[in-house]
Amino acid sequence: MKHQKEERTLVVIKPDGVQRSLIGEIIKRFERVGLKLVAMKMFVPTEDFATKHYTLDSGWMKSVGEKSIKAYELQGKKNPVSDDPIKVAESVLNKLRGYITCGPVVAMVLQGAHSVAVVRKLVGGTEPRTSDVGTIRGDFVLDSYEMSDQDNRSTRNLIHASGSVREADMEIPHWFKSDEIIKYKNIQEAVLYDVNLDGILE
Repeated sequence: MKHQKEERTLVVIKPDGVQRSLIGEIIKRFERVGLKLVAMKMFVPTEDFATKHYTLDSGWMKSVGEKSIKAYELQGKKNPVSDDPIKVAESVLNKLRGYITCGPVVAMVLQGAHSVAVVRKLVGGTEPRTSDVGTIRGDFVLDSYEMSDQDNRSTRNLIHASGSVREADMEIPHWFKSDEIIKYKNIQEAVLYDVNLDGILE
């Protein structure tokens, strides 16, 4: 069984994060908590690449469609697209694809204990307006579901972060070849993971 310190997650700074010059600020948040950057690159995703990213999990379409329909029902409204979860998901996918392919993104792999959960905590909720102060989305974005629905677009929330270890295990190979992920020692790992902290004093 792998040690938790070897857990990896995918983070993608979306085009709005790149355009707003938040790359360094975002990476700083992850490094400051103790996560190690083991891969990074900048490029403009193609529509085919984006489609594959969002549909790596065969159940994604159905799940996204059902969540969207339920969100409208909780507001006492009917989903404007359809009652069919797959049709709703196709509409969501079109918006997401248009969003992530509109400009360069910065993709990275972060490694460290509980990296998936820690990154999700630092990033904040999917909707920036309701994300906690102190999270990346809560501190740097003011978009909302209400506004993106009104404008018929995807919510601009700066970052994609793997939602689970299983998701990260599917996403990382899609974004990075194995030889693009670097294995190296980082001096701070001795403080974070050394059992006895016996490497400090000379």
